[in-house]
Amino acid sequence: MIGTQALIFLVRAWRDRRGQDLIEYALMAGFGAVAAGAIMPGVASSIRVIFSQISSVMSAASTQS
Repeated sequence: MIGTQALIFLVRAWRDRRGQDLIEYALMAGFGAVAAGAIMPGVASSIRVIFSQISSVMSAASTQS
C-alpha cells in the first residue's frame, strides 16, 4: 500500500508542469535536427554522433539513480 508521503509526492509530481517546457524545447530541437539531416545529408552523420552521445549519457544517468 502506498504511504501518505508517497501519495502526496505523486500528486505534487502530477500537478507540476515546470519540466514540461524543457521537454517541449528538446523535442523541437530533435525534430529540427532530423529535418536538417533529411535536407542536408552531410549533416546526418554529425547528428547521429550527437544523438548517440546523448543516448549514452542518458543510459549512464539512468543506471546511477
